[in-house]
Amino acid sequence: MNEITIADKRIGRNHRPFLIAEMSGNHNQSLDRALAIVEAAAEAGAHALKLQTYTADTMTLDIEEGEFFIDDPDSLWKGNSLYKLYQEAYTPWEWHEPIFERCRELGLIAFSTPFDETAVDFLESLNVPAYKIASFENTDLPLIRKAAATGKPLIISTGMASIAELDETVKAAREAGCQSLVLLKCTSTYPATPSNSNLSTIPHMEQLFQCQVGLSDHTMGIGASVASVALGATVIEKHFTLSRADGGVDSAFSLEPEEFKALAVETERAWQSIGGIVYGPTEAETNSLKHRRSLYVAQDMKAGDRFSTQNLRAIRPGLGLPTKYLERILGKQINQDIKKGTPLSWELL
Repeated sequence: MNEITIADKRIGRNHRPFLIAEMSGNHNQSLDRALAIVEAAAEAGAHALKLQTYTADTMTLDIEEGEFFIDDPDSLWKGNSLYKLYQEAYTPWEWHEPIFERCRELGLIAFSTPFDETAVDFLESLNVPAYKIASFENTDLPLIRKAAATGKPLIISTGMASIAELDETVKAAREAGCQSLVLLKCTSTYPATPSNSNLSTIPHMEQLFQCQVGLSDHTMGIGASVASVALGATVIEKHFTLSRADGGVDSAFSLEPEEFKALAVETERAWQSIGGIVYGPTEAETNSLKHRRSLYVAQDMKAGDRFSTQNLRAIRPGLGLPTKYLERILGKQINQDIKKGTPLSWELL
């Protein structure tokens, strides 16, 4: 796949995975906490920090009954209306600029997920380098066209989308001007389980849509993210918090700083380990060849003695003839006096 660039970072299989720390609502309505999250994300090894740009009014209606009220017993947000949830979770628009400025000071790429067209206009005024489309908006073609028309790279989470829906989404983005596209495999449950992650979709999605692919990971821990790298993920997004114990709308499935540090280390190791198709000793292994077994004289011998299982053994190190010749040599005569511990060579027969 063609590599893409977001700000100053190249994204592709020849580069370590691009790690996005998603703040979401984990600021708990404190700008100071939001700025502390930025600092912790930079220290933990994130390449980018992402916000979500909406208000309760741009997301839903202020109704506290029926489908506008969350009564799913398995939901983290049970007992809230959608409107109140978004009031609690949203990032005030006036915070975006100081958060983005702190990111720039610390070398983090800062961008956001717009949830409607007014959010795209606002983010354009802040000159964001890319846009993220959330899973629940991946069928909102007018929003996708609006973001794509900026010409900025587009990262789209694919949660719940069928192949037909993704085909419409990708076509809409490309026809509207998007030339740098990333699709993120995503399971839209919070938290998601590893068994419901289906990471094998990643290379299939790459093949179908001929673009960079990655993972928006809602599972607990870092195992799924590390595994995704082996399957071709070049971008990984994880929700990030200072401490799950502090609460917050997304804290239950967010990584803490030390966990994100482990994510940075282990995804880079996974990327480094993929390499190419190689057989035989690598350059680094050459010195280890001496630790193979080989044929050694195991007793002092006189010229004319015949080799037996007592005076010829397959042992380490590997400086003698390969052990595959043992049966061929047994019964043959040695042509000179030799000491115990001599590696066998053809010249001695």
